[in-house]
Amino acid sequence: MTKTVLFDMDGTLVDTERYFRVYWPKAMAEFGFKMSDEQALQMRSLGRPFAPARLKEWFGDTVDYPAIRARRTEMMEAVFAKEGLSLRPGAVEILKELKERGIPASVVTASPVERTERYLTMTGIREYFSRIISATEVQKGKPEPDVYLYACRQLGLAPGDCVAIEDSPNGVLSAYRAGCKVIMVPDQSGVEEMLPYLYAWTPTLKEIGQYV
Repeated sequence: MTKTVLFDMDGTLVDTERYFRVYWPKAMAEFGFKMSDEQALQMRSLGRPFAPARLKEWFGDTVDYPAIRARRTEMMEAVFAKEGLSLRPGAVEILKELKERGIPASVVTASPVERTERYLTMTGIREYFSRIISATEVQKGKPEPDVYLYACRQLGLAPGDCVAIEDSPNGVLSAYRAGCKVIMVPDQSGVEEMLPYLYAWTPTLKEIGQYV
């Protein structure tokens, strides 16, 4: 029996992943590096220490990860301030359904807590979550299991009692390695390579209720 649902934020609840795909290469270009679309896709939900290491692997030791990441964030925030943020299809519907069924939900994200709080508030869904748990609170981010294991400890639950909702390969692997049941709602990538790690997958969030 599912005791809680753990939602990733970026690309799962909030439609931000396509912006990461655009603004990672733009930020890299400002620092003199050419990032491919495939490389940008691989950066999704990639946490510490893996993201800085990946950039150094691709572009050499001179790459300044903190500065480039800060510039990417600055550009994205400017767009969100102007255009607002959108939810992924079915987000409100599934959150209302879970609330009606008495199934609590938390957010488990690679983003910092402050940004997560702000984005959830901007999109009007903060009220649905009992906890926000960030990979910045653990030693290793996604795709390692640390953040999901930490979330389960904070909630006092076994990983097998938790369903994790993820959109990206790095997020799926993190939840799977922690022992959670993983439902993928893909964004910016397919599901084929992830099928061995999935409990289920659905085209939008509103269909996950049948698996919870």
